Amino acid sequence: MVITDYKRIMPHYFLKLNPNRPTFAQDMTAEERAIMLRHVAYWTELMNKGLVVVFGPVMDPKEVYGIGVVEVETEEKLKELIKNDPATSINRYEYYPMRAVMPAK
Repeated sequence: MVITDYKRIMPHYFLKLNPNRPTFAQDMTAEERAIMLRHVAYWTELMNKGLVVVFGPVMDPKEVYGIGVVEVETEEKLKELIKNDPATSINRYEYYPMRAVMPAK
């Protein structure tokens, strides 16, 4: 079987959370740390609701950054999730549609 309508079948997006400086993960302030703890709680809640497949930091030696894979029906919904993330006040998101391959449910 060839699947050609990925957007309908696999509404996934890859998210990358870019830090505001290369050393962010090593030297965040107490205020930034508090924001990032709220960020983790926010995405964990969305994961528990089935909207997030995976998220977390990538330990790139050049710069630690965050990634996530989100399953939402529309790009507008994705933008709403990003907008409501506490970390958007101190870091910057980029995202891309993804043709995810998932195990059968």
